[in-house]
Amino acid sequence: MSKYSATKTPTVVMDELVQKVQQLRKKNGVSQLELSKRSGVSFGSIKRFETTGQISLESLLKLAYFFNRLEDFTSVFQIDTNLETVAKLFSNKTR
Repeated sequence: MSKYSATKTPTVVMDELVQKVQQLRKKNGVSQLELSKRSGVSFGSIKRFETTGQISLESLLKLAYFFNRLEDFTSVFQIDTNLETVAKLFSNKTR
């Protein structure tokens, strides 16, 4: 995928998540160590996440909960309830 593509790559989304978490942490005046203690996510996981973007889903959700942003995840993989869209999935024309 080209870096000029309109569609974001997983790496781009991951980098954006890292930046957002860092911004939230700094805006709230919380160190990595304090975030670890208060969120229940290990210091190593937080440090690794902010350095490489790697983190478990459970730890990411704990960070979202700490920052009162857990609701942001409710739209991830949201099922489209528009029946026309669902019908197109089973149409012979798309196969």
